Amino acid sequence: MIKYFPKGEYHTSDSQPRLLGDRLFLNTRFYFITKFVNILLKVRKTIKDKGIERLNREEWAQASYEIFKLIEGCGGKFHITGIDNLAKIQGPVVFVSNHMSTLETMVFPSIIAPYLDSTFVVKDSLVKHFVFGPIVRSREPVVVGRKNPREDLQTVMREGQDRLEKGYSLIIFPQSTRTTNFIPEEFNSLGVKLAKKNNVQVVPIAIKTDFWENGKIMKDLGPIYRNRPIYIAIGEALTIEGNGKDEHNHIVDFIDEEIKGWELNNSVK
Repeated sequence: MIKYFPKGEYHTSDSQPRLLGDRLFLNTRFYFITKFVNILLKVRKTIKDKGIERLNREEWAQASYEIFKLIEGCGGKFHITGIDNLAKIQGPVVFVSNHMSTLETMVFPSIIAPYLDSTFVVKDSLVKHFVFGPIVRSREPVVVGRKNPREDLQTVMREGQDRLEKGYSLIIFPQSTRTTNFIPEEFNSLGVKLAKKNNVQVVPIAIKTDFWENGKIMKDLGPIYRNRPIYIAIGEALTIEGNGKDEHNHIVDFIDEEIKGWELNNSVK
């Protein structure tokens, strides 16, 4: 399978050209959103034409990479570190990440899927979405309601075990909603609990993706800010020891420190 990012890290070149269509629309989001929706509709058509319930790993990663390149072509500057940590992983794991925008959901498959078959824990509204729904459902996600924490915990523990046993790595966003502010106290330990129960490792991911903000009317199609770099840092896999409290704290500290470092770096430029 093609590894789109075969090196330990990836940084968008300063000479990365802007797509002509994006430049013609004078820095609005119109071209970006139009092309983004077109990519999704193309994937939906593939699912429908093939009459399939499952989008395979290669097709999923390729569609994700097309979105990645679209973001770059519309002024996005990626800085991804820790890719080499993916190559070290043996067997399925639980990925735990903070959640800022639609961006990470769209580009994670291009980074992770070439190394590990994977799927997401998602809220039920996403699997019912007119555009996203068929694509999300095609990857056999774990679906939660985000209204009853106890019920969600039971669902993730039950369905998460099923996916891990099938060889899927699970990508979890423990925050209750997308937010540009990382508040450690609001970051639950669901991912660690799932990893501990199934005797698999947990992998922290820190992201800063406010390049693509949430929309006021349509949350998934918000504005883009080309002056904001995009950061993704993948940590080393952790083996859960004891009750998992130390590993949870390590994940929270990893994300918090990465975000603060990125913010400091941008403030001195």
